Amino acid sequence: MTKMTTDEKQAFLAGLHVGVVGLNDPESGPLTVPIWYDYEPGSTVWMITGKTSMKGKLLGVGNRVSLVAQTETAPYQYVSVEGPVLSIEQTTTEELLAMATRYLGEEQGKAYYEASGVENQITIRIQPQRWLAVDYSRR
Repeated sequence: MTKMTTDEKQAFLAGLHVGVVGLNDPESGPLTVPIWYDYEPGSTVWMITGKTSMKGKLLGVGNRVSLVAQTETAPYQYVSVEGPVLSIEQTTTEELLAMATRYLGEEQGKAYYEASGVENQITIRIQPQRWLAVDYSRR
């Protein structure tokens, strides 16, 4: 059995993984690109991107978004969520610092934060509604 429980899915998604976000691009088919994200079990998924990036241009409140997080080594595990964009807001300095620190650690995260400006960044919150998951360590 390779299924995960709800708690296991949420804990996995809350772990540190580079996600791959899937967005509808009506002009050329789905856009799938890597992205940093954060999630706390029972909450929303949030991510940051540039306002004028391809991701930023394709996002809109109410649009449905997919996100997958996976392990990079065997035995493979993944969690995929899909749901609507709840909000798109100007990124705060606290959000950018928190995300950079999550992925790069305290020292490099602070350096990334100081070299980046929040003025052209947006924070997107997604409500996970549909969950898919596999844990091949259970075979």
